Amino acid sequence: MTRISNSTVLITGGASGIGKLMGQKCLQQGASRLVIWDINPENLQLVAAEFEAQGYQVHPYLVDIGNLAEVERTADRVLREAGTPSILINNAGIVVGKRFAEHSLFEIERTLNINVLGAMAATRVFLPAMLQQGHGHVVNIASAASLLPNPRMSVYAASKWAVLGWSESLRLELEQMSPHLHVTTVTPSYIDTGMFAGVKAPLLTPILQPETIANAILEAVKENKIILRKPFIVNLLPLLRGILPTRIFDAVVGKTFKVYTSMDKFSGRPGPVAVPEKRATDTLTP
Repeated sequence: MTRISNSTVLITGGASGIGKLMGQKCLQQGASRLVIWDINPENLQLVAAEFEAQGYQVHPYLVDIGNLAEVERTADRVLREAGTPSILINNAGIVVGKRFAEHSLFEIERTLNINVLGAMAATRVFLPAMLQQGHGHVVNIASAASLLPNPRMSVYAASKWAVLGWSESLRLELEQMSPHLHVTTVTPSYIDTGMFAGVKAPLLTPILQPETIANAILEAVKENKIILRKPFIVNLLPLLRGILPTRIFDAVVGKTFKVYTSMDKFSGRPGPVAVPEKRATDTLTP
């Protein structure tokens, strides 16, 4: 079982949404220090100040997870200043929510860089240190979109399908190397954090509350669970895709459960998918 108490936890995208919630809960459950990576300097400063005011040890870093060189530079600083993470939660992610023909090449590249390459890069730079310390747990936040197609999610789904395949393959590799190296892959449906503002919940698939999914993820970590699918109905997707002909699957999922129209009124968080003006690898000091 993975222990959160007395551990060093690193969460990407950790200054808002379920990233912030998971960080707070890890500290409350006895984590010795929390390393937060985030692209938003204001949120990062506020969250670090909030947690430190409660007496916790927090190491905030302003990082563009889509910039691989920046990931490597920041990881070197983390290892020197905070030590080796015992638990790495690859939580950072973006969604554009357009039909593929409407995507710019920049949006496609940015989505893949953050959702896929960023998670891979962050994991790669810390794995040698985890191997040296003899234990470690990597948590990869994929999506229910990694289990089925969905209009207006083609690029996002592609990124999460990639995360799922990589994460499961990584798990097998690490299990061959040590019984103390673990990978948990999370495939949630829509979460009520603003990232998917405007979506319509499919039939029997409630939009997840951040508190609920954050608690479930941390319990899965403590239990060394391999796959966490939420809500429960997401567990049926691999079975249905395996036994139903594609057209029948489309009819059941698209017309009956209305998954294929769930993104029709998607608005998401305001603002473009862009690189922030302030690009830094320095620790923020509240």
